[in-house]
Amino acid sequence: MNAVACGGLAEVNPGQRPLFSYLESTEAEGRGFHPSDGAAGGMGVYPERNKLWYNGGNGIREVKKLQDVALKRVGIMGGTFDPIHYGHLVAAEAARVAFQLEPVLFVPNRLPPHKKDYPVTEAKHRYLMTVLATITNPHFEVSRVELDREGYSYTIDTLRELRASFGPNVELYFISGADAILDLLSWKDVDELLGLCYFIAATRPGYKLSVELGHLTQRYARKVFKVEVPALAISSTDIRRRVKEGKSIKYLLPEPVENYIYKHKLYRT
Repeated sequence: MNAVACGGLAEVNPGQRPLFSYLESTEAEGRGFHPSDGAAGGMGVYPERNKLWYNGGNGIREVKKLQDVALKRVGIMGGTFDPIHYGHLVAAEAARVAFQLEPVLFVPNRLPPHKKDYPVTEAKHRYLMTVLATITNPHFEVSRVELDREGYSYTIDTLRELRASFGPNVELYFISGADAILDLLSWKDVDELLGLCYFIAATRPGYKLSVELGHLTQRYARKVFKVEVPALAISSTDIRRRVKEGKSIKYLLPEPVENYIYKHKLYRT
């Protein structure tokens, strides 16, 4: 078995996906399964058998063939993207494969509420750089949902809008770094937020879950997952600093984005 459940924070490897909405529906239809039983066991996928497994604490039971479960899953990669770099792209692709997301929406924010005291590059530049970075991947799309909305870009407002747009038969998965997930309880309307989507924390290989995640995963079991991505020590902050200091940023981000930065003289001051 390749997928495990870790105290509410499920670890999913590539080729696997959590199908909790299906389990909830089977219980509602009287088939004898209850999602709360997962706290004693877990659930995931046997890729080699192409079947969903469910462990309620009394052993593993195969539930249903994957091709018979017709739930669409959409990934949401939110961020300032100032600028977007390979770390963002690798995390999004790893989550897409592991959770079978289609598509992954990159959502550049307009006014990030967590960066009220920091200067942010003009939205049009960040949007165009995100388009240039994702255009070669047919599974990636860029959304203007936050750029076209006035005021601060709160995730809850975005998810409400996307939920209304996609309808109830689509599961939303918000992709973020593990460090950002630690601040989840401080986000606006967190209870409603966790009712609208699942969260995927992108971690480095060998990353150990911090103690701080304990309360979060106990309170919101089966809503937060982690997926390993290659260790890429790349940050937007470092890229901006390197440009300002005249250092090379080649191979830290897609070449079209690099060219855009130089053409529009971004991050020089």
